[in-house]
Amino acid sequence: MRSTRCSPPAKPAVPAEPVQPEALARPAGAEAHYRALESLYRAAPINRLFPSQLEIVEAGFARIRFSITPDVYHAAGAAHGTSYFKMLDDAAFYACNSLVSDRFLLTTAFNLLFTRPMTGGEVIAEGRWISGRRRVLIADARLIDSEGEEAARGTGTFMRSAIPLAGLPGYAAP
Repeated sequence: MRSTRCSPPAKPAVPAEPVQPEALARPAGAEAHYRALESLYRAAPINRLFPSQLEIVEAGFARIRFSITPDVYHAAGAAHGTSYFKMLDDAAFYACNSLVSDRFLLTTAFNLLFTRPMTGGEVIAEGRWISGRRRVLIADARLIDSEGEEAARGTGTFMRSAIPLAGLPGYAAP
Protein backbone atom coordinates (compact mmCIF):
# COMPACT_ATOMS: atom_id res chain seq x y z
CA MET A 1 0.00 0.00 0.00
CA ARG A 2 1.35 3.39 -0.95
CA SER A 3 1.19 6.41 1.36
CA THR A 4 0.06 9.81 0.16
CA ARG A 5 0.06 13.17 1.87
CA CYS A 6 -3.59 12.67 2.84
CA SER A 7 -3.30 9.21 4.34
CA PRO A 8 -1.03 7.93 7.09
CA PRO A 9 1.62 5.39 6.19
CA ALA A 10 0.50 1.78 6.40
CA LYS A 11 1.50 -0.05 9.57
CA PRO A 12 2.46 -3.69 9.52
CA ALA A 13 -0.12 -5.98 11.16
CA VAL A 14 0.85 -7.12 14.67
CA PRO A 15 -0.57 -10.43 15.76
CA ALA A 16 -2.78 -10.22 18.88
CA GLU A 17 -1.55 -11.82 22.08
CA PRO A 18 -3.36 -15.09 22.70
CA VAL A 19 -5.80 -14.95 25.65
CA GLN A 20 -5.10 -17.57 28.29
CA PRO A 21 -8.20 -19.57 29.37
CA GLU A 22 -7.56 -18.89 33.08
CA ALA A 23 -7.59 -15.13 32.41
CA LEU A 24 -11.09 -15.41 30.97
CA ALA A 25 -12.40 -16.99 34.17
CA ARG A 26 -10.75 -14.49 36.55
CA PRO A 27 -12.89 -11.45 37.43
CA ALA A 28 -11.27 -8.04 37.10
CA GLY A 29 -11.65 -4.69 38.87
CA ALA A 30 -14.74 -4.30 41.03
CA GLU A 31 -15.90 -7.87 40.40
CA ALA A 32 -12.56 -9.22 41.66
CA HIS A 33 -12.91 -7.06 44.80
CA TYR A 34 -16.45 -8.36 45.40
CA ARG A 35 -15.36 -12.00 45.04
CA ALA A 36 -12.37 -11.37 47.35
CA LEU A 37 -14.71 -9.87 49.99
CA GLU A 38 -16.98 -12.92 49.67
CA SER A 39 -13.90 -15.12 50.20
CA LEU A 40 -12.93 -13.05 53.25
CA TYR A 41 -16.42 -13.54 54.68
CA ARG A 42 -16.23 -17.33 54.19
CA ALA A 43 -12.81 -17.39 55.92
CA ALA A 44 -13.97 -15.54 59.07
CA PRO A 45 -14.01 -17.96 62.05
CA ILE A 46 -17.27 -16.47 63.41
CA ASN A 47 -19.10 -17.80 60.37
CA ARG A 48 -18.52 -21.36 61.60
CA LEU A 49 -20.96 -20.44 64.38
CA PHE A 50 -23.36 -18.68 61.98
CA PRO A 51 -23.35 -20.63 58.70
CA SER A 52 -24.26 -18.17 55.96
CA GLN A 53 -23.44 -17.12 52.42
CA LEU A 54 -22.51 -13.59 51.35
CA GLU A 55 -23.21 -12.29 47.85
CA ILE A 56 -22.10 -8.83 46.81
CA VAL A 57 -24.58 -8.02 44.09
CA GLU A 58 -23.24 -4.62 43.02
CA ALA A 59 -21.37 -1.65 44.42
CA GLY A 60 -23.06 -0.67 47.67
CA PHE A 61 -25.34 -3.72 47.95
CA ALA A 62 -24.75 -7.01 49.79
CA ARG A 63 -26.99 -9.98 50.52
CA ILE A 64 -26.51 -12.72 53.11
CA ARG A 65 -28.52 -15.94 53.14
CA PHE A 66 -28.76 -18.01 56.31
CA SER A 67 -31.12 -20.26 58.25
CA ILE A 68 -32.64 -19.83 61.68
CA THR A 69 -32.45 -23.10 63.59
CA PRO A 70 -33.22 -24.01 67.22
CA ASP A 71 -29.54 -23.78 68.19
CA VAL A 72 -29.80 -19.93 68.04
CA TYR A 73 -33.06 -19.70 70.05
CA HIS A 74 -33.40 -17.85 73.34
CA ALA A 75 -35.37 -19.36 76.24
CA ALA A 76 -38.73 -18.39 74.73
CA GLY A 77 -38.17 -20.34 71.50
CA ALA A 78 -37.29 -17.68 68.90
CA ALA A 79 -34.01 -16.45 67.42
CA HIS A 80 -31.77 -14.62 69.88
CA GLY A 81 -30.91 -11.01 69.02
CA THR A 82 -27.29 -11.94 68.31
CA SER A 83 -28.44 -13.54 65.06
CA TYR A 84 -30.31 -10.40 64.05
CA PHE A 85 -27.41 -8.12 64.90
CA LYS A 86 -24.70 -10.24 63.29
CA MET A 87 -26.45 -10.61 59.96
CA LEU A 88 -27.66 -7.00 59.74
CA ASP A 89 -24.23 -5.64 60.70
CA ASP A 90 -22.47 -7.93 58.20
CA ALA A 91 -24.83 -7.04 55.34
CA ALA A 92 -24.44 -3.30 55.95
CA PHE A 93 -20.68 -3.64 56.50
CA TYR A 94 -20.07 -5.53 53.25
CA ALA A 95 -22.31 -3.15 51.31
CA CYS A 96 -19.97 -0.36 52.44
CA ASN A 97 -16.71 -2.31 52.05
CA SER A 98 -17.70 -3.08 48.46
CA LEU A 99 -16.98 0.63 47.84
CA VAL A 100 -13.58 0.57 49.58
CA SER A 101 -10.99 -1.64 47.91
CA ASP A 102 -7.88 -0.90 49.97
CA ARG A 103 -8.90 -1.00 53.66
CA PHE A 104 -10.95 -3.13 56.01
CA LEU A 105 -13.80 -1.15 57.53
CA LEU A 106 -14.80 -1.16 61.19
CA THR A 107 -18.30 -0.78 62.60
CA THR A 108 -18.42 2.34 64.75
CA ALA A 109 -22.14 2.24 65.60
CA PHE A 110 -25.14 0.10 64.76
CA ASN A 111 -28.80 0.70 65.67
CA LEU A 112 -31.23 -2.18 65.49
CA LEU A 113 -35.03 -2.32 65.38
CA PHE A 114 -36.70 -5.68 65.97
CA THR A 115 -40.07 -5.90 64.22
CA ARG A 116 -40.94 -9.58 64.29
CA PRO A 117 -39.64 -12.77 65.98
CA MET A 118 -38.00 -15.39 63.79
CA THR A 119 -38.57 -19.03 64.68
CA GLY A 120 -37.05 -20.88 61.76
CA GLY A 121 -36.43 -21.12 58.08
CA GLU A 122 -34.41 -19.31 55.46
CA VAL A 123 -33.64 -15.63 56.07
CA ILE A 124 -32.11 -12.96 53.84
CA ALA A 125 -30.18 -9.97 55.14
CA GLU A 126 -29.87 -7.13 52.61
CA GLY A 127 -27.47 -4.26 53.18
CA ARG A 128 -27.39 -1.05 51.17
CA TRP A 129 -24.90 1.82 51.30
CA ILE A 130 -26.64 5.16 51.94
CA SER A 131 -23.95 7.83 52.05
CA GLY A 132 -20.35 8.77 52.74
CA ARG A 133 -17.19 7.59 51.05
CA ARG A 134 -14.24 9.34 52.66
CA ARG A 135 -14.22 9.16 56.44
CA VAL A 136 -17.52 7.54 57.49
CA LEU A 137 -19.81 5.34 55.43
CA ILE A 138 -23.46 4.80 56.37
CA ALA A 139 -25.60 1.83 55.40
CA ASP A 140 -28.91 0.30 56.34
CA ALA A 141 -29.92 -3.33 56.34
CA ARG A 142 -33.05 -5.41 56.73
CA LEU A 143 -33.88 -9.03 57.50
CA ILE A 144 -36.54 -10.77 55.44
CA ASP A 145 -37.86 -13.94 57.07
CA SER A 146 -39.00 -17.15 55.40
CA GLU A 147 -42.53 -15.74 55.02
CA GLY A 148 -41.24 -12.70 53.11
CA GLU A 149 -41.85 -10.34 56.03
CA GLU A 150 -39.36 -7.85 57.42
CA ALA A 151 -38.19 -9.14 60.81
CA ALA A 152 -35.66 -6.41 61.66
CA ARG A 153 -33.96 -3.31 60.33
CA GLY A 154 -30.73 -1.59 61.25
CA THR A 155 -28.49 1.33 60.38
CA GLY A 156 -24.75 1.41 60.87
CA THR A 157 -21.75 3.66 60.50
CA PHE A 158 -18.42 2.31 59.33
CA MET A 159 -14.91 3.80 59.20
CA ARG A 160 -11.76 2.86 57.33
CA SER A 161 -9.25 1.09 59.53
CA ALA A 162 -5.47 0.95 59.20
CA ILE A 163 -5.81 -2.72 58.16
CA PRO A 164 -5.09 -3.32 54.45
CA LEU A 165 -7.55 -5.75 52.89
CA ALA A 166 -4.81 -7.35 50.79
CA GLY A 167 -3.00 -8.50 53.94
CA LEU A 168 -5.97 -10.37 55.43
CA PRO A 169 -6.13 -14.15 55.22
CA GLY A 170 -9.07 -15.02 53.00
CA TYR A 171 -9.09 -11.80 50.98
CA ALA A 172 -8.19 -13.30 47.64
CA ALA A 173 -9.75 -13.40 44.23
CA PRO A 174 -10.97 -16.91 43.40
